[in-house]
Amino acid sequence: MGFNRFLKAALAGLALTVATVPTAAQAQTLRVMDGGVAETLNVPMNRAVVVESDQPFAEISIANPGIADISTLSDRTIYVLGKSQGRTTLTLLAPDGTLISNVEVQVTPDLSEFKERLRQILPGEPIEVRTANDGIVLSGTVTSAAALDRALDLAERYAPEKVSNLLSVGGTQQVMLTVRFAEMQRSVTKSLASSLGISTPFGSIGTGVLSDGDNFAAAFDNDASTTPVSANDRFGSFGFGIGTPAVQFNIMLEALENKGMVRTLAEPNLTALSGQQASFLAGGEYPIPSVQENGAIVIDYKPFGVELTFTPRVVDQDIINLEMTASVSGLDNSVSYGDGSISVNAFKRRETSTVVEMRDGQSFAIAGLLQDDFRDLNGQVPWLGDVPILGALFRSADYERSQSELVIIVSPHLVSPTRGEALALPTDRVRPPSEADLFLRGNTAAPNRPTTGAAGEVARQDFTGSYGYVMED
Repeated sequence: MGFNRFLKAALAGLALTVATVPTAAQAQTLRVMDGGVAETLNVPMNRAVVVESDQPFAEISIANPGIADISTLSDRTIYVLGKSQGRTTLTLLAPDGTLISNVEVQVTPDLSEFKERLRQILPGEPIEVRTANDGIVLSGTVTSAAALDRALDLAERYAPEKVSNLLSVGGTQQVMLTVRFAEMQRSVTKSLASSLGISTPFGSIGTGVLSDGDNFAAAFDNDASTTPVSANDRFGSFGFGIGTPAVQFNIMLEALENKGMVRTLAEPNLTALSGQQASFLAGGEYPIPSVQENGAIVIDYKPFGVELTFTPRVVDQDIINLEMTASVSGLDNSVSYGDGSISVNAFKRRETSTVVEMRDGQSFAIAGLLQDDFRDLNGQVPWLGDVPILGALFRSADYERSQSELVIIVSPHLVSPTRGEALALPTDRVRPPSEADLFLRGNTAAPNRPTTGAAGEVARQDFTGSYGYVMED
């Protein structure tokens, strides 16, 4: 009974000893056959394998101890530990000095640990891992560029500068960017001025904004060359005169109010591959002369209009990173430069450059501008302009205010190519007129009603009746 109890305890201890054997002792074992060619010994870095020989050896050596370290367990067993990536040779010599075998030792990254980390960090990504020489080869198709970057970054930890990337990114990788430029400009100008002139046989006296005091008496003689002229060069003046042939009183009043509004809207669309730059220009080029050192005049062209340059990057499934520059420019006729023979206009330009990130179909207002300019001017004859009521005849006032609002909104969309007949063009509903339509009926364009595809769907829509915006109080 005591012997059985002792035997069970011994077996339990043996099982525990086997279960706690280190991983290195359970690693790959290479058997070197007497007189045979040894296979290549693959050793994971920071792991160990065992080499067994059919005959006892007296001496062993490793060509490069920096790649692998060796130690003997017996006269037939060698313990090989991988230290750094590379290839080296293990030599076994018999007691009589003859060569038993040269074993090629290749130390590679520990792919088992690397694969485990990949499964933890990128679950569900079908990435295949292989070794090539002393590096790592990644292949397969990942779902996003972000997953590809993470896999490459992790592989660099195990094989620095020795990673071959054969991964491809699946899914939609083309981005269509819709940009909307909306600008409203409003301006209000008001002016009020008056002028008074007195003409006598002894001379003339004038106050206000009239251009020539000697011409007050001739203000209403129907002679355009002697008619008083307003100083602000605007229409809206009224003048009259009273008096006798000896004394004449002339009065001119100016009252003017200008209101204006400008609406600018542009909506360019542009499609590009993820990571590739695309540019767009709808406008023209303005010639600008420049003088060279030898006196020759060279013409340079400056683009203007709606300009768009962007680089999309699909970083993770439907998340899109946009690096873009958008601008709207046009000629400014109010500012110009010239030397008498050549005149060049200035440009008005609204531009933004930014980097944003959003999901497919979302919109972002990347730029906004509210500009409010105000100016007023009051001129009067000293002392006389301060007289109550009558002082208004000796004053002039100008008021000007302008406001401008600009908003730029971007919306990226992941897109895929489609068949050509599924796309509708603006020209699909119009065709050139026949001679009968042009000469007999006076039609400059004949309707065209396609029946198939997207153009047919557009042609079947009813555009009769009221449409657009309805303003309600």
